[in-house]
Amino acid sequence: MVRIKILMVIPVLLLLFACATTGPGGKKDLIFISDSQEISLGSEFDKQVRAESKISDNEDWQNYFNEIGQKIVAVSDRADLDYHFTVIESDDINAFATPGGYIYIYTGMLKLMESEAELAAVTAHEISHVVARHSVKRLQQALGISVVWQLVSGESDNKTLETAVGLGLSVALSGYSRSNEREADRFGIHYMAEAGYNPKGAVDMFERLASVSAGQRNFFENMFATHPETQERIDNAHKQLAEYTKDILARDLGKAKYASMKAKLK
Repeated sequence: MVRIKILMVIPVLLLLFACATTGPGGKKDLIFISDSQEISLGSEFDKQVRAESKISDNEDWQNYFNEIGQKIVAVSDRADLDYHFTVIESDDINAFATPGGYIYIYTGMLKLMESEAELAAVTAHEISHVVARHSVKRLQQALGISVVWQLVSGESDNKTLETAVGLGLSVALSGYSRSNEREADRFGIHYMAEAGYNPKGAVDMFERLASVSAGQRNFFENMFATHPETQERIDNAHKQLAEYTKDILARDLGKAKYASMKAKLK
């Protein structure tokens, strides 16, 4: 009977959620989990991240990261979400996003960078994962239709929610598919340029990551060999940059501002 109920409601869900925006230019995809449910899950993920991580007490850096993030959010295709930007103290060269607009970056990544444009590139990349609902799509697939239905219908119990939260955080930290990463790269460059940053910052960041010592996993080449190689992403970024005018590519990279902020890192 429950199976029949689920099958009967699927056409209704298709009508309700088929038009979710997942990228620039009005790109849309089938999303079953609503914005409010995604935000609720994101809040639970955030509690877990904060319980397991050392959140930086550097207010200047928390404010700086938020300022850059909100500037990019304003020109994104999901500006209606309440985004949260958090700096985590860790030597890891990494950044990640969870559903609902929660973006995290490690101080190890911040110490590697040399300009505000590079930070904008990483931030825009993570915002793009949220815009494209990459983790939500993977979560839907991993949970299965019956569990997703429980979440969507409000019939889920604490155990179901715990399963969704645990799995969702694992998804966010484990990385994405090649196609997801390419999409986030492309969207990210678009958004940072729209926000007034020099998109060359993305290439600078990719090249800096490529220079990290051999064998050390980083933001773009972490646990999964399915990710595009850094050189491929550099090549793709160069092709995208060719679409921009000289005045955009001449924008200040924000090296002086970043240097002053970098000096405040522990």
